[in-house]
Amino acid sequence: MTHHKTMINTLLVAALFGGSVQAADVPAGTKLAPEQVLVKGNGSEPATLDPQKVEGVPESNILRDLFEGLVNSGPKGEVLPGVAESWETKDNKHYVFHLRKDAKWSNGEPVTAHDFVYAFQRAVDPKTASPYSWYLEMPTIVNATEIIAGKQPVDTLGVKASDDHTFEVQLEKAIPYFVSMLSHTTTYPVPKKAIEQFGDKWTQPGNMVSNGAYVLKTWVVNERIALERNKQYWNDGKTVINQVTYLPIQSTNAELSRYLAGEVDLTYTTPIERFKQLKKDYPSELQVTGLVSTYYYNYNFKHKPFDDVRVRTALSYAIDRDVIADKVMGQGQTPAYGLTPDYVDGFKPVAQPWSKLTQAERDAKAKALLTEAGFGPGKPLKFELLYNTDDNHKKVAVAVASMWKKLGVQVSLVNQEWKTYLETKKQGQFDVARAGWNADYNEASSMLDLMQTTHGNNDGKYSNADYDKLMVESRNQVDAEARNQLYVQAEAILAKDMPIIPIYQYVTPRMVKPYVGGYPANPLDNLYSKDMYIIAH
Repeated sequence: MTHHKTMINTLLVAALFGGSVQAADVPAGTKLAPEQVLVKGNGSEPATLDPQKVEGVPESNILRDLFEGLVNSGPKGEVLPGVAESWETKDNKHYVFHLRKDAKWSNGEPVTAHDFVYAFQRAVDPKTASPYSWYLEMPTIVNATEIIAGKQPVDTLGVKASDDHTFEVQLEKAIPYFVSMLSHTTTYPVPKKAIEQFGDKWTQPGNMVSNGAYVLKTWVVNERIALERNKQYWNDGKTVINQVTYLPIQSTNAELSRYLAGEVDLTYTTPIERFKQLKKDYPSELQVTGLVSTYYYNYNFKHKPFDDVRVRTALSYAIDRDVIADKVMGQGQTPAYGLTPDYVDGFKPVAQPWSKLTQAERDAKAKALLTEAGFGPGKPLKFELLYNTDDNHKKVAVAVASMWKKLGVQVSLVNQEWKTYLETKKQGQFDVARAGWNADYNEASSMLDLMQTTHGNNDGKYSNADYDKLMVESRNQVDAEARNQLYVQAEAILAKDMPIIPIYQYVTPRMVKPYVGGYPANPLDNLYSKDMYIIAH
């Protein structure tokens, strides 16, 4: 990428928007660069840019710039007003959102409560086949479960527009953290007219109508997605960055090279093997943030012998998490022995007894369990481990495979491109698969719900009625302490059943140019380009 071309585009964009705008959040005395262009590494080519069809991080990163929900996630993960300027609830079951009158679509039409009704109904409509339909089922929006199952018509969902600027949601149970769930992409409004006119092609440049701080300018598959300022955005006066480019660079080393060459301002992540050197050479540019997110491996309960808890436990015990976190990763990650990470708001996971064993003790137990399950030198356990193409995932897989080899286990590593990998997992065509879960909102339920029988991202098809009951009960608990006791019990069930292998707790290690202002330490890694700015350099 040459900067020359970008500058021409930017000057054109700046001219369109009447020159540079000094944002309210830019510290006084900051000299802004004449070219307000931000280039971000984004890992993989997005599978889709349809808010109700998205399930991955690369897609969500772009959608946060293109669309805006009822609320936004603040720099520290706090809830901030979005299209809704205020909201209220008397009982944590019936929520009323008051939409701002100046919220507009990029075509100049007003964003109304009807657009949110349409989007919420679309998310649960079986015809949409949303991988995140469960997201509206979890907070018990009235009739969501029945609609998803095809037992009720879409228009019976517990949402309504009492007028153009008042959106109401009715839940079956009191969910005190409901509003914090609404910065998620699945709940973004979408343009009904454009979807009806263009069908699946509505997300293409020229067809897409969006309501966020940016609009889709160009989309060159496997090369770049460029966005430019949305003149119609209600808060455009406070946006500074004129153009944002997302680059789908899967190789972390290639991404770093482009960053060091000045072609990328913000990386998606960093290569493990260069982390220590980067820390030494670029201490102010290497930003490491704790994340409400866990890296784990999924067992497929439909494939034998992963329906056997002895096999699942043995494979989990045999992984030396200290080695993975410190030696393989070594970027500040910490070993994970449960699904909920320590960074989550308001809940401190209780250490499971097996996490206190030495690795030698765990290895001995693992060997005994595998023998008991009928595996040994004469009958080795063989299976495939699936992961999505990424240098770091490969390193973890290679390390884990060598740890399993000590048990006589034979593993074939299979890697697939992001889109294919998501599909393979959804179809259940795997034995053991790499996974990672980023909390959608900062509460333990956003992690623990994942293991419920009906959860749309429970790819391994784990099912435990007691676990499901606990999670349903947790939604009835308005008291945070009582809720946390249920979460402790839920983690204990997972420790016993071992439906997944928790490996480490994520951090976000990212290279950020010193001239990028407004970069937040967000525990959900929810970044909004509208909050950033380029300092003169």
